[in-house]
Amino acid sequence: MIDIVSYRPIHAAAWRSLNEDWLRAGGYALEAKDQLVLSDPQGVILDRGGHIFIAERDGAPVGCCSLMAMADGGFEVGKMAVTEGARGLNLGWRLLEACEAVARGQGAPRLYLETNAAQTHAIALYRRFGFVDLPPQPTPYARCNVWMEKPL
Repeated sequence: MIDIVSYRPIHAAAWRSLNEDWLRAGGYALEAKDQLVLSDPQGVILDRGGHIFIAERDGAPVGCCSLMAMADGGFEVGKMAVTEGARGLNLGWRLLEACEAVARGQGAPRLYLETNAAQTHAIALYRRFGFVDLPPQPTPYARCNVWMEKPL
Protein backbone atom coordinates (compact mmCIF):
# COMPACT_ATOMS: atom_id res chain seq x y z
CA MET A 1 0.00 0.00 0.00
CA ILE A 2 1.26 3.47 -0.89
CA ASP A 3 0.37 6.60 1.05
CA ILE A 4 1.27 10.24 0.41
CA VAL A 5 2.04 11.80 3.81
CA SER A 6 3.29 15.12 5.06
CA TYR A 7 6.97 15.34 5.95
CA ARG A 8 7.94 14.63 9.54
CA PRO A 9 11.41 14.90 11.09
CA ILE A 10 11.76 11.10 10.84
CA HIS A 11 11.84 11.57 7.05
CA ALA A 12 14.99 13.75 7.08
CA ALA A 13 17.45 11.03 6.02
CA ALA A 14 15.11 9.69 3.32
CA TRP A 15 14.43 13.23 2.04
CA ARG A 16 18.15 13.78 1.61
CA SER A 17 18.98 10.36 0.10
CA LEU A 18 16.03 10.29 -2.34
CA ASN A 19 17.13 13.63 -3.77
CA GLU A 20 20.88 12.98 -3.74
CA ASP A 21 20.25 9.67 -5.54
CA TRP A 22 18.28 11.19 -8.42
CA LEU A 23 20.71 14.08 -8.80
CA ARG A 24 23.72 11.75 -8.96
CA ALA A 25 21.92 9.30 -11.26
CA GLY A 26 21.19 12.20 -13.62
CA GLY A 27 24.83 13.24 -13.61
CA TYR A 28 24.09 16.49 -11.80
CA ALA A 29 26.21 18.15 -9.15
CA LEU A 30 24.76 18.89 -5.74
CA GLU A 31 24.55 22.67 -5.98
CA ALA A 32 24.51 25.18 -3.12
CA LYS A 33 20.70 25.49 -3.08
CA ASP A 34 20.38 21.68 -3.12
CA GLN A 35 22.61 21.46 -0.07
CA LEU A 36 20.61 24.13 1.75
CA VAL A 37 17.19 22.61 0.98
CA LEU A 38 18.29 19.05 1.73
CA SER A 39 20.09 19.87 4.97
CA ASP A 40 17.38 22.12 6.45
CA PRO A 41 13.94 21.30 5.00
CA GLN A 42 12.24 22.62 8.13
CA GLY A 43 13.86 26.05 7.97
CA VAL A 44 14.11 26.47 4.22
CA ILE A 45 10.75 25.03 3.12
CA LEU A 46 8.30 24.34 5.95
CA ASP A 47 8.92 27.39 8.14
CA ARG A 48 8.55 29.61 5.05
CA GLY A 49 5.03 28.37 4.24
CA GLY A 50 5.97 25.40 2.08
CA HIS A 51 5.18 21.72 2.27
CA ILE A 52 6.96 18.43 1.69
CA PHE A 53 5.19 15.23 0.72
CA ILE A 54 6.62 11.76 1.17
CA ALA A 55 5.34 8.71 -0.72
CA GLU A 56 5.52 5.69 1.57
CA ARG A 57 5.15 2.07 0.52
CA ASP A 58 4.29 -0.03 3.56
CA GLY A 59 5.71 2.75 5.74
CA ALA A 60 9.03 3.05 3.87
CA PRO A 61 9.77 6.30 1.98
CA VAL A 62 9.95 5.67 -1.78
CA GLY A 63 9.31 9.16 -3.15
CA CYS A 64 9.11 12.84 -2.27
CA CYS A 65 8.21 16.27 -3.55
CA SER A 66 8.36 19.77 -2.10
CA LEU A 67 6.18 22.79 -2.50
CA MET A 68 8.05 26.04 -1.83
CA ALA A 69 6.17 29.29 -1.25
CA MET A 70 6.94 32.00 -3.80
CA ALA A 71 6.78 35.78 -3.46
CA ASP A 72 3.84 36.02 -5.90
CA GLY A 73 1.68 33.69 -3.77
CA GLY A 74 2.34 30.71 -6.01
CA PHE A 75 4.31 27.60 -5.15
CA GLU A 76 7.38 26.08 -6.72
CA VAL A 77 7.25 22.30 -7.10
CA GLY A 78 10.70 20.93 -6.42
CA LYS A 79 12.79 18.01 -5.32
CA MET A 80 10.52 15.37 -6.83
CA ALA A 81 12.11 11.94 -6.64
CA VAL A 82 10.87 8.35 -6.80
CA THR A 83 13.07 5.33 -6.16
CA GLU A 84 13.73 3.13 -9.14
CA GLY A 85 11.84 0.25 -7.52
CA ALA A 86 8.71 2.38 -7.13
CA ARG A 87 8.63 3.85 -10.64
CA GLY A 88 5.60 3.00 -12.74
CA LEU A 89 3.26 3.20 -9.72
CA ASN A 90 1.90 6.66 -10.61
CA LEU A 91 3.66 8.26 -7.65
CA GLY A 92 4.75 11.35 -9.58
CA TRP A 93 1.14 12.07 -10.47
CA ARG A 94 -0.02 11.46 -6.91
CA LEU A 95 2.69 13.75 -5.51
CA LEU A 96 1.67 16.47 -7.96
CA GLU A 97 -1.98 16.02 -6.94
CA ALA A 98 -0.99 16.56 -3.30
CA CYS A 99 0.92 19.70 -4.27
CA GLU A 100 -1.96 21.09 -6.31
CA ALA A 101 -4.54 20.38 -3.60
CA VAL A 102 -2.53 22.33 -1.01
CA ALA A 103 -1.78 25.18 -3.42
CA ARG A 104 -5.44 25.51 -4.44
CA GLY A 105 -6.50 25.33 -0.80
CA GLN A 106 -4.27 28.30 -0.06
CA GLY A 107 -5.52 30.28 -3.06
CA ALA A 108 -2.26 30.10 -5.00
CA PRO A 109 -2.40 31.47 -8.55
CA ARG A 110 0.03 28.90 -9.97
CA LEU A 111 2.44 26.05 -9.60
CA TYR A 112 5.92 26.66 -11.00
CA LEU A 113 8.88 24.38 -11.61
CA GLU A 114 12.38 24.26 -13.02
CA THR A 115 13.96 21.19 -14.59
CA ASN A 116 16.42 20.00 -17.22
CA ALA A 117 15.56 19.00 -20.78
CA ALA A 118 17.19 15.60 -20.19
CA GLN A 119 14.39 14.78 -17.71
CA THR A 120 12.08 13.71 -20.55
CA HIS A 121 9.85 11.42 -18.46
CA ALA A 122 9.34 14.11 -15.81
CA ILE A 123 8.62 16.78 -18.44
CA ALA A 124 6.06 14.50 -20.10
CA LEU A 125 4.39 13.98 -16.71
CA TYR A 126 4.32 17.72 -16.05
CA ARG A 127 2.75 18.41 -19.44
CA ARG A 128 0.09 15.72 -18.90
CA PHE A 129 -0.62 17.33 -15.53
CA GLY A 130 -1.25 20.70 -17.20
CA PHE A 131 2.10 22.48 -16.96
CA VAL A 132 3.08 24.72 -19.88
CA ASP A 133 6.49 25.98 -20.91
CA LEU A 134 7.75 29.41 -19.87
CA PRO A 135 10.60 31.50 -21.23
CA PRO A 136 13.83 31.32 -19.20
CA GLN A 137 13.55 32.63 -15.65
CA PRO A 138 16.21 33.57 -13.08
CA THR A 139 17.39 30.42 -11.30
CA PRO A 140 20.04 29.44 -8.77
CA TYR A 141 20.51 26.08 -10.56
CA ALA A 142 23.17 25.63 -13.25
CA ARG A 143 21.38 22.46 -14.46
CA CYS A 144 18.07 24.23 -15.10
CA ASN A 145 17.14 24.85 -18.74
CA VAL A 146 13.37 24.25 -18.70
CA TRP A 147 10.82 26.39 -16.85
CA MET A 148 7.13 25.50 -16.55
CA GLU A 149 3.98 26.60 -14.75
CA LYS A 150 0.44 25.46 -14.21
CA PRO A 151 -2.03 28.30 -13.68
CA LEU A 152 -4.55 27.40 -10.97
